[in-house]
Amino acid sequence: MAMVGLFWVTPDAVYVGSPPSALGSFVRLTSDGLEAEGPDGRRTWSWEGLRSAAVEDVPAASASGRASKFVGSVVSAAIGAFTGERPPEMTLRLQTEDAHEEVTVYAAASGGYGPEETALSQQLLARFVAGTADPRTIEAWGREHGLETTPKERVRESLLRAWLEA
Repeated sequence: MAMVGLFWVTPDAVYVGSPPSALGSFVRLTSDGLEAEGPDGRRTWSWEGLRSAAVEDVPAASASGRASKFVGSVVSAAIGAFTGERPPEMTLRLQTEDAHEEVTVYAAASGGYGPEETALSQQLLARFVAGTADPRTIEAWGREHGLETTPKERVRESLLRAWLEA
């Protein structure tokens, strides 16, 4: 599993923010659209049914917190039900033809995200909505690399740029 931008990549799935946790919440990206699981149950949106999708309230990395602290956040999410601690919350705002919807997602980087990674991630999410990019590209990377650790920041930015061009 690895964090790349605002996405958590496993060999078989791509999530916005952290992966599924003891908190029971997640947002998974598929080639068909978004699947969200949370306190209100499971919801889905097709890419064609969305007008926009953007992550707000993204915690920004400080100069001293540049080192990715995602493991602490994921561990907090995994044991959150026992300790009461939660990783930083972000809001995924979705616009459909008829409504605005919000889904809470948990940050995978407790130290925050860099501005370039955040911007590239938002662009990629917009491309998924527009139908000009497909999460399967990221899934394939996850299967091929099966990383146990998150790549360095510059590598993550390069990956996001490559996925935007795919």
